[in-house]
Amino acid sequence: MGKEVLMPKLGLTMTKGRIVQWKKREGERVQEGEDLVVIETEKITTTIKAPISGILLKIYAKEGEEVPVGQIIAYIGEVGEIPPTPPSQISTQQATEVTQKTEETKKIEIRATPRARRLAKEKGIDLSKIKGTGPGGMITEDDVLRELEFIEKKAKFTLTGLRVKEVIPMSPMRQEISRRMTQSLQTMAQVTLSIEVNASALVKLRDELERKTNVKITYTDILVKIVSVLLRNHPYLNATLEGDEIKIIDEINIGIAVALNQGLIVPVIKNADTKSIVDISKEAHELANKARENKLTPDEVTGGTFTISNLGMYNIDSFTPIINPPQTAILGVGRIKKSPVIINDTISLGYTMWLSLTFDHRVMDGHVAANFLRELAEVIEDEDKLRKFVNL
Repeated sequence: MGKEVLMPKLGLTMTKGRIVQWKKREGERVQEGEDLVVIETEKITTTIKAPISGILLKIYAKEGEEVPVGQIIAYIGEVGEIPPTPPSQISTQQATEVTQKTEETKKIEIRATPRARRLAKEKGIDLSKIKGTGPGGMITEDDVLRELEFIEKKAKFTLTGLRVKEVIPMSPMRQEISRRMTQSLQTMAQVTLSIEVNASALVKLRDELERKTNVKITYTDILVKIVSVLLRNHPYLNATLEGDEIKIIDEINIGIAVALNQGLIVPVIKNADTKSIVDISKEAHELANKARENKLTPDEVTGGTFTISNLGMYNIDSFTPIINPPQTAILGVGRIKKSPVIINDTISLGYTMWLSLTFDHRVMDGHVAANFLRELAEVIEDEDKLRKFVNL
């Protein structure tokens, strides 16, 4: 008995996937667990394995085609089996028949000269969208040429009349970023609080950690640990809003924003508050590498409860981060730089950094977010507290 291969649902927000590459051709034998097809979602690119062994009797979705979740994309069976005709394909055939009949009717109704029809067919132009200027409203060849000129001009200029140098289609990842960021700003009452902190103790701690562990430790790694522990006492920042209910999440899963050439992705360190700084560092490094190689699994990019976005490596001092729905807060981290710092009324040379916390004002008031940011700053500025938080 054969088996249908369906477009899988690889995340709560996934509605469709794009076929990137078929690893097998129709008629070839596949083994259960063997690489079958590479698909791309709005977040990741991943490989789907063959669910059973058999012959790849039918491929329903071509490379480059977008397919809704749950729709059949292939059928694996044995010689002599007849692959099923998907309901979507049946409806497509019916729609095609209706369209063909409609087009035939249109051809009868639309009055156009033979030359106009020939040119329109050659250039792929819909005559029904052209207003004829010939006798009795007949569409002439000049009408088609004017429509063609308008289409070409539209591709070369913006709606405001500016000349276009290049047209770059949005990738599925960029489309998802656009959708989610717009959703974030439209559905949340976002407020950002910023604070400048003395990061001298943080710089010293990182150097000490690297010497003692022989592991590459980043400032983001340390912040993941500190933030995850602090969130235990600040539950509204580790929550989600569903309808009129604020749901405090039991797990503390920290998302780390990773910049890629094609967009931004946020792999997640699960239960970060229970992990050591070395484990966090190794996991963060592995996730970042997998993100750059398009090898992240669906589980590695879902389930985040709080996000950290660090733009310090780009020499950014401060910025306004946008919340990653359905979370209620995000921490933006600026660069650490040498600066004059005041300790006990004495000016000395040290390190400073800016932290920016964006929170959902529907879920919490300003003082709740401010207390979290203040406590975070106090830990960063106090060497003893820092060492306690990272168990050094």
